[in-house]
Amino acid sequence: MRQLITYFLCLSFGFVFSQEKQTKSYFEANYFIGNIALHNNDILHLIKGHPEGVILSWNKKTFGEKDWEQRYGYPDWGVSFAYQDLKNDVLGNNYSLYAHYNFYFLKRNLMLRIGQGLAYNTNPYDKEDNHKNVAFGSTILSATYLMLNYKKERLFGRFGVQAGFSLLHYSNANVKAPNTSVNTIAFNVGVTYNLDEVDPEYIKTVTKEKFTQPIKYNLVFRSGINESDVIGSGQYPFYILSAYADKRLSHKSAVQLGTDVFFSLFLKELIYYKSVAFPEENVSGDEDYKRVGVFAGHELFINKMSLVTQIGYYVYYPYDFEGRTYLRIGMKRYFGEKIFGAITLKSHGAKAEAVEFGVGIRL
Repeated sequence: MRQLITYFLCLSFGFVFSQEKQTKSYFEANYFIGNIALHNNDILHLIKGHPEGVILSWNKKTFGEKDWEQRYGYPDWGVSFAYQDLKNDVLGNNYSLYAHYNFYFLKRNLMLRIGQGLAYNTNPYDKEDNHKNVAFGSTILSATYLMLNYKKERLFGRFGVQAGFSLLHYSNANVKAPNTSVNTIAFNVGVTYNLDEVDPEYIKTVTKEKFTQPIKYNLVFRSGINESDVIGSGQYPFYILSAYADKRLSHKSAVQLGTDVFFSLFLKELIYYKSVAFPEENVSGDEDYKRVGVFAGHELFINKMSLVTQIGYYVYYPYDFEGRTYLRIGMKRYFGEKIFGAITLKSHGAKAEAVEFGVGIRL
C-alpha cells in the first residue's frame, strides 16, 4: 500500500515538471480504515477486522469561467482510484474507479465529495468455491463513495492536508444474485499536491436573476438485466416506459410528476417459481408481472449533468414484491437541449431491484 502511494506521488512530481502552463489541478492520496456497517443480518458472518485501503485522485479546479461553476461555489471534478482490503478472504478485495465532484463549504475548508463508478471484486460468490459470499454475486460491481473532509489545501507550498470520514458502498444492484452488498464507514487522512505554484482569481459575474421556463414533457425508455433473490434463477431483461412533466424552479433545480410502466421478466419467472416451489404462499402462477407506478421527483442540474431523485407508488400491483413504494436515484447527461441519457438505480427502500440504462427526450 505504501509503495502504491509513493509511486502515485512520484508520478505527480514528474507530471508537474513537464508542465509549461497552469493545469488548475491537483493530486491527492488518502488512507482510510473503518468498519463494515451491519445493514443486513445475512452479512454478519462476513464482518471481520477493520477494512482499510487507499483512495488516489486527480482533481480539476474551477474558477468561474462558466456560470454553473459560480453557482455551485467553484467545485472540483475529477477521477478517483480506490483499493480496499475487506479483511476477509471470503469477500476478497475491491479495486474501484470513479468519476467525482467536490463541493466546498465554510470558506472552502469543508469539502464534500460524491463519487460514482465501477469496482472489481477478486472473490465473488460461487456455489462450489465461495458459497459464503452473499454480499457480491458478480465480479463487476457498482461503486459509490462519499467523503467529508476538513481541508487545508496549501499548508506549506504546494502541499496540503485533509482528514474526515468516508462511506464506501459496493453492490451489483441485483444484476446477479446474491447481492446483500457492503457499506464501509471509515476515517480517512490524506495529503494533496497542487500542480500550480499559485491559483488564478475566482471570477464573480453571475447575478441572482430569476430563471423561468415553461413546463416541459419527457419521454424515457429504460432497460437492463436483473435477477430475483433466488440464486441461480437466471438473469432476465426488463423494460420501462416513463412519461413525466417537469417545471424548472431555478437554474439549479426542477420538480417532476409522472408515471412508469414496468415490464420485468425476472418477476414473471419468480411468480412461476413461487407457484411451484411454495404452494403454501397461495401464488397461482397466473398473476400479472407488469406494474404501473406514479412518481414525484426532483432534478438538480450541474452543467450538462443532473442528479435525479424520485419516489413512486404502484397503482397497478397484481403481485406483491418488496412493497408498493419505490425509489429511483441516478445521473442524467444532456446532449443538446432535448436528448439525454440516464443511469439510475431503482430500489424498494434499501433493497435494490435494478440498474436502469435509459435514453429520453425533453420537449
